[in-house]
Amino acid sequence: MSKSLMWKLAAIGGLIILLLIPLGMVNGLVSDRQHYRQQAIASIADGTAGSQTLAGPVWVLPYKQLMLEPIDGKPDQHREVWRDRTTALLPDKLSVAGQLKTETRQRGIYRTQVYSTELAVTGHFQLPIRAGLAADTQIQWGQPYLSVGIADVRGIKTSPRINWGSSTLDFAPGARLKALGGGIHANLAAYDGAAASIPFSFKLSLNGMDDLNVVPLGRDTEVSLQSDWRHPSFSGRFSPEDRAVSDKGFTARWRTSWFSTNLSEHFEQCATSSQCEPFQNARLGVRLIEPVDAYLQTDRAVKYGFLFVFLTFCTFFLTEVLKRIAIHPVQYALVGLSLAVFFLLLLSFSEQWAFGPAYLLAALACVTQNAFYASHALGSRWRGLGFAGLLSALYGLLYVLLRSEDHALLLGSLLLFGLLTTVMVLTRKLNWYDLASPPKSQNEETV
Repeated sequence: MSKSLMWKLAAIGGLIILLLIPLGMVNGLVSDRQHYRQQAIASIADGTAGSQTLAGPVWVLPYKQLMLEPIDGKPDQHREVWRDRTTALLPDKLSVAGQLKTETRQRGIYRTQVYSTELAVTGHFQLPIRAGLAADTQIQWGQPYLSVGIADVRGIKTSPRINWGSSTLDFAPGARLKALGGGIHANLAAYDGAAASIPFSFKLSLNGMDDLNVVPLGRDTEVSLQSDWRHPSFSGRFSPEDRAVSDKGFTARWRTSWFSTNLSEHFEQCATSSQCEPFQNARLGVRLIEPVDAYLQTDRAVKYGFLFVFLTFCTFFLTEVLKRIAIHPVQYALVGLSLAVFFLLLLSFSEQWAFGPAYLLAALACVTQNAFYASHALGSRWRGLGFAGLLSALYGLLYVLLRSEDHALLLGSLLLFGLLTTVMVLTRKLNWYDLASPPKSQNEETV
């Protein structure tokens, strides 16, 4: 093999490495645009409401308990002191049902989904005698209240009211229970210590964005949601028992119990020791996702940029060797830069249009540009068209890889194997030692 050919291979390898720089810049630009999109979404959330999580209701009873405490310096003597205490009970049965109506909000070129829903919350509490406290203690009952946690109270559209037993009560701002965070509460009738089974029901008109979650606090909980959004992602620690997704939207139903959630223990830990992470993570819900995330798809496409440049340069080099055509390293570099610009076009187009049309337009522009240039660089219109056809096939395969995330590795492996087989077949009779004579310049070829 001639020294000139060795230098050519070294130059091509160096160009491939250098082209990683613009590819890396495009990848950095994708990250920046993602950050700008998150800022735009955050600004939309500032003006409306963010992701919503419903936790509750929880029956809360403040009380005073008579305690005997030793007197300082007098261990044999004690004094009576009334200490403030609080006990809380979770519902025995809990049912949450709602329908989400979605709407697209836009800030500049960035869009996100917001929703409005009216949640119907029903169930009942099983109150034990003396709220489950020991019978030999002296207690003064305080004012019981019902606490409901809501992640972003700005989403509450109307003043809610609750049917508690035979009474109808108004909710007031604030959950008044640290474990639930922000929310609302309703003051209840005085508690007399007797056992009771009290049904409750209320409706909550709520706005939110992206996510709607429910903490299944009931001993037995059932949650059912439906929406006109066609691309749900069911999130949280519990999957729906039944689900259906169609062009008209989705429906989903969850059923849980304390045996599967252990929420009674998690709630107690959060209320007494502030270890709230297990309690806060024990939720179920749905996320309204975009069907195609342009930035995620573009980021994945850029990761195949090195493979694109390598395969294109291999095509040029094989044409140079098999057809004895001299192709200058500058021509390699120009074609490589054109491939890098494709990803920049893809990013900018996908911010304006759907990802599919944006990909087609960017690919068509780059294929046309390279077909024109390659017809001169390779010394023949037919070779230029053949190169354009090969490049079109590569863009098509890349699109298939992007759309088939679960099978991307398999398809990519088969692609590389097929291309390697093609190279081996084309060069099976080539005498690599007989390449010492200089190849013809493209100007010597007949167009």
